[in-house]
Amino acid sequence: MKRLLIVLCLLVSGFSSPGQDRHTVSGTVFEESRGNPLAGVNVYTSDKTAGTTTDPNGFFTLTLPGNDSLTLVFSFVGYQTVTKTVSSRSPQPLVVFLPVGQTLRELTVLSSASQPLISRIPQMSQLSISGRQIEKIPALLGEKDVLRVLQLLPGVQKGSEGTTGIYVRGGGPDQNLILLDDAVIYNSGHLLGFFSAFNGSVVRNVELTKGGFPARYGGRLSSVIEVTTKEGNKEKLAGEASLGLVASRLLLEGPLGKKQSAKHPATFLVAGRRTYIDLVTRPFTASSPSESPRNSTYFYDLNARLNYRLSRKDQLFLSSYWGRDAFSNRQQSGNSPLQGSLNWRNATGTLRWNHVASERWLANLSLIYNQYRLTVANESGSRDTSALRYSLRYRSGIRDLSLKYGVEYFPESHQLRFGFQSTQHRFTPGAVVTTGDVDPATPRLFIDVLESGLYAEDTWKPASRWNLNAGFRLSHFLLLQTGSIGGKSVERPEIPGQRTGGRPVQYFRPEPRLSMAYQIDSTTSLKVSYALMTQYTHLLSNNGAGLPADLWIPTTDRIRPQQAQQLAVGLAKDFIHPEKTTRNLTLTLEGYYKRLKNSISYTEGASFLTTEPAQTAEAKPWESNITAGRGWAYGSEILLQKKTGRFSGWAGYTLSWTWWQFPALNGGQKFHPRYDRRHDASMVGLYELKPGITISGTWVYGTGQALTLPISRFSGYENRPTSAVNSGNSQQQLFGTAPNVKEYGPRNGFRAEAYHRLDVGCRFYKQRKHYARTWEIGVYNLYNRRNPFYYSLEGKDQGAGKHSKSVLYKYSLFPAVPSLSYTVSF
Repeated sequence: MKRLLIVLCLLVSGFSSPGQDRHTVSGTVFEESRGNPLAGVNVYTSDKTAGTTTDPNGFFTLTLPGNDSLTLVFSFVGYQTVTKTVSSRSPQPLVVFLPVGQTLRELTVLSSASQPLISRIPQMSQLSISGRQIEKIPALLGEKDVLRVLQLLPGVQKGSEGTTGIYVRGGGPDQNLILLDDAVIYNSGHLLGFFSAFNGSVVRNVELTKGGFPARYGGRLSSVIEVTTKEGNKEKLAGEASLGLVASRLLLEGPLGKKQSAKHPATFLVAGRRTYIDLVTRPFTASSPSESPRNSTYFYDLNARLNYRLSRKDQLFLSSYWGRDAFSNRQQSGNSPLQGSLNWRNATGTLRWNHVASERWLANLSLIYNQYRLTVANESGSRDTSALRYSLRYRSGIRDLSLKYGVEYFPESHQLRFGFQSTQHRFTPGAVVTTGDVDPATPRLFIDVLESGLYAEDTWKPASRWNLNAGFRLSHFLLLQTGSIGGKSVERPEIPGQRTGGRPVQYFRPEPRLSMAYQIDSTTSLKVSYALMTQYTHLLSNNGAGLPADLWIPTTDRIRPQQAQQLAVGLAKDFIHPEKTTRNLTLTLEGYYKRLKNSISYTEGASFLTTEPAQTAEAKPWESNITAGRGWAYGSEILLQKKTGRFSGWAGYTLSWTWWQFPALNGGQKFHPRYDRRHDASMVGLYELKPGITISGTWVYGTGQALTLPISRFSGYENRPTSAVNSGNSQQQLFGTAPNVKEYGPRNGFRAEAYHRLDVGCRFYKQRKHYARTWEIGVYNLYNRRNPFYYSLEGKDQGAGKHSKSVLYKYSLFPAVPSLSYTVSF
C-alpha cells in the first residue's frame, strides 16, 4: 500500500510539471454513411510520435508537441483512412467522418497488440470486436451470437455443449460484469443459455477486459464485457429484416425531426427478435386448435435507442432493452396432473448525458434502471383427485437503481479519469415447497442494499519507453433492510459463532489498480498489471441433475464479500510487412495468477428449498446452508492474429489450472470446479472467395469438464418427504425402498471426454439498387462429434436370474446441425 501511495503522489506531482510548447487537440469521429460515432478509432500523428483511440462516444483528445501544424491520421478496420492537418491556433474541436471501405476484407480481433501504437498504451488483457466482425463468424442455427464469439478467445472457457456461458480465467459466470449501454445484465442467455440475450443486429461494439482492470470498473472479479448498441442512421430511414430457422429479426432506424445544417439532431433505432418454436410445435402439442399447447417454448427481446444532440457539446442518449424466456409443460400421469413452468426476464433503461466542456474536459452522467426475475413453478396433483398434492415456487430477482457520473480530464502528458457510481439493489430470493392440502405459497422475502464506489485513475507517459495506468477505487456496501414485500419485517435468528443485530452491516474495501508497459523496440512491448477486485453479489447454484436454479443473493453480516487479486505479465509483438505500413501479423503472450477468497457454495446436500410454510421459510437463516471457501487460478494464453488479405483470422490457446477449497466440501480437500479445463484451443478463419462471397470456419478443442459421478449403485431405503401426508397438526414422513441408490466419489473427480467440433459457413452478399440481400448457410459440428452433455450411471439387464450391470452412459446434445438464413437490408 505504501508503494501505491508513492506512485499516486508521483502522478499528482506530474500534473504541475510545466509544459513546453504543447497544445491539445480534441474532436469526435463519425461513420460517414450513418453518422454514428465510432469507438476504437486509431488517431495518431503522421510521424507516429503520439497517438490515442476514440472512446465509446467517438471522442478523442491528444496532446501534441510544438506550435506548428501537424497531420493526424484516423484509421479503423473496415473504413478508409482519413488524414487531417491541425493547427494549434484553431480552438474548435475536430469533426471527422470515416467513409466505409469498398470491401471489408478482414476479420480482426482488436486486442492490446492489434492497434497502431498499442504497445505504447499500458492496458493489457483487453479485446474488442465490432458488430461487422460478429456477422461473419458461423453460429449455432445461424443466430449471430456475441458471447459465443468471445468463447473463441484465449482465457475464456466454454460452459456446457451449445451454451453461451462465459468463464474467464478461473472465474464463474456470476463474476463477469456484463454491461449493455451501461446497464448490468444478470442473465445473458436465451433458451436455457443456448443463445445470448444480445441481438447481433443492434451490436456496434463489444469489449472484453479480462485483467488489468481500470479503476472505473468494479463489482466483479473476472471480467468486464461492455456491449454498445448502434445509434440510429442520421441520413435516412433504413432497416433490416432477417429470417432464420430458429428466430427472425426486424430493425428500423433513422433520423427524427427536421434537417438542421448537414446532419439530423436526433436519431432512433428499434429492433426486435423472436423465436417461433412454440408456433411451429403448436399443432403437435395441443389436443385441439382451441386448447393451449401442453408444451410451449419461446423467447423474445426488444431494443430501443434514442439519441438527441442538444448542441455541439451536449448529447442525450436513451437506451432500453426487454427480454423474456418462457417454458411451460402440462401432462397427465394417471389420475395426477403435472404442470410446470420456467421463465425469466430482463429489463433495462439507460439515460445518459454527455457533455464536452472543453478540449480537455469530458463528462458523462447516467441514470440506470435494470430488473431481472427468474420464476420456477411446479405442481402435481389437485384437490379433485386422490393423488398427493405437491407444489414448488422458486424465485430469484434483482432490481437496480443506479446513478453514475464520470469525468475525463486531459492535462499535459496525462489522461485523468475520476467519478463515482451508486446502486440501490433489491434482492428477492426464495423457494418454497408445499405438500398435502396446503395452498401454494410464493416466497416474498426482500433484501435492500446500497453499493457504491469512488475511483480515480491516470494514464501517464513518464518516459519515452514507459506508459502506465495507475488507479484507486474505494467500494462501499451497506445492508439497508430485510423484510417481506407485504411490509412485514423479518427477524433473522442467530447462527452460533456469527454476529447479527446491533451495528449496521457495511463494508469498505480499497481496490488499487496498476498497469505498466515498456517499449522494448518499435514493434515489441512488455506489459505488467495488478488489480484487486471486490464483489458484493453472489450466485448460488444447484449443480445436481436437472436444470440448475440459480439464486442471486447479496453480501450480509454472515456472507462476506468476494475478493480476487490478479497479477498478469504479457508480451506483444507486431510483425510488419517490410513493404507495407500496416500490420500483417500480431502475437500476444500473457501469463496470469489469480487468488480468490470468500467464494460461496451450498453445503453438502443443502439447497434453498424448504417444506415449511412460507412465513416460516422467510425467517429461516438460509445463510446456514452456505459455506465459504477460496480458490486459485493460473495459466498462460497465446493469441496469433492475421488481419489483412483475403485470408484472415486468429488462433488462440490457453493452458490453465483452477482450484477450489471449501472446509465443508470434499472433506476440506482442494478440487477442480466443473469448468476447469487444462487445455483450450480455438482457430478462426475467414476467406473472401470473391467480392460478396465469404467462407468461414471455426474449430475448438477443450479438455473435458470435471464432474462428480457415482462410483457404485445399491438398493436401500430413502426418505421421501414429498410423499408426506397430513394427519391433523402433525406430519408423517414416509420411507420407501430405493433400488438405485448411488454412492458418489470425490467432488469433481471424474474428467469428461475432450470437447471439440468444427463449424463452417458461407455468406453470399449482393447489393441491389435499393436494397442488399444476404444468404447464409452453415453447419454446426460438421463432422458430427458426439460431445458429452452429461453422464448417467444406470443398470443394464444381464438376462434372467442375473443382477443388472452398472454402466456409465454418455448423452450428447447436438449432432451436425445445418442452418440457413436470409437477410434484407435497405
